Amino acid sequence: MKLLKSLTFWIFLGFTFGILLGYLFKESILPFAHPLATIFINTLKMIVMPIIIFSIASGILNIESGKELKKLGFKTFSYYLITTILAILTGQILVILVKPGSNITNLVTAEVENIPAAEGNILDILIDIIPTNPFKAMTDGNVIQVIFFMILFALIIMQFENKYRSFFNDFFQGGFNVMMEMVRWIIWLAPLGVFGIVAGIVAETGFGAIIGLMKYFFTVLGGLIFHAFVTLPLILSLFGKMNPWQHFKNMLLAIETAFFTSSSMATLPITMDCVINNDKVEPKVANFVLPIGATVNMDGTALYEAVAVIFIVQAYGIELTFVQLIIVLLTTILASIGAAAIPMAGFVMITIILKAVGLPLEGLGLVLAVDRLLDMARTTVNIWSDSCGAVVVNYLSRKER
Repeated sequence: MKLLKSLTFWIFLGFTFGILLGYLFKESILPFAHPLATIFINTLKMIVMPIIIFSIASGILNIESGKELKKLGFKTFSYYLITTILAILTGQILVILVKPGSNITNLVTAEVENIPAAEGNILDILIDIIPTNPFKAMTDGNVIQVIFFMILFALIIMQFENKYRSFFNDFFQGGFNVMMEMVRWIIWLAPLGVFGIVAGIVAETGFGAIIGLMKYFFTVLGGLIFHAFVTLPLILSLFGKMNPWQHFKNMLLAIETAFFTSSSMATLPITMDCVINNDKVEPKVANFVLPIGATVNMDGTALYEAVAVIFIVQAYGIELTFVQLIIVLLTTILASIGAAAIPMAGFVMITIILKAVGLPLEGLGLVLAVDRLLDMARTTVNIWSDSCGAVVVNYLSRKER
């Protein structure tokens, strides 16, 4: 009876039936599967922007002083920078050792057209962080611009007298509490949403897509597993003083949601709920660290991009110099800061990196076949890293008091 009340059980059931029915009925199940998937993902996306607005403002306004905010910001961005660099280096070392692109004979299997922002560069992406119209950014769902505006907005409020700050603090904290309660309602749609997502993937791609790219697929997957189960748990144990297994159990619902939705932003409400209620991270820390992390901390994506670029290089039979490897590292770090606001962010990042090292964009066709499957894995690593960061920053902040 207790099992039937477990959301995890129903999600697993949705996953199992999604695989089974997607395989049996193929494309005939899509008219049923796609609406279920769309409804679930849309309900999550519906509350992302309000949660970002309320959480960023309430998180900053609950911080007692500008000095404390600076310390919190320094810890947050230091963690994100370090883990991103470690993820990229893991991917680079693994792909150089395994050489998954060395035996690819037919180079480009698909043409890549209409990649958004393919003509952009790093400077354009960084400039785009500043919104010309914050309300348009909200309606367009441009997350990084909204975060920039809300941080600035909350910092200005902090300069006001106590009565104004108290009013805004109560308003944003109340709004945040309402949105988190809405999360608890919406998440019970997850089993149906997971069924629709998985059935659609199996019906459309099957399991044959990874056969021709098996070596590349498992190189990326191996790097993601190493970063998720070795690098991040070590950081969590050493600097967050928390048992990684306990943290994993606390984050299980968010991990499942990230895997099936392939969206850090859609998962953000559940990530925040798990971190605050299960890990007991202070709300002001979680409200600051997690929305920013869901936008700029892309460990899994950065690792994937580093492997994908070098895989394409190997497929072309080109040897990268040490300087070019450093360019790949730096470009991946910078691109990950602004890529979340761009459609097809993963491909945009690869485009930027390929252009930075002077390689043809047609090589992107190589990685198209397995991108959807790897997207599920790298998004899971992204939110896992965000949650570890919240625990680490929370512990270090408490230790200073």
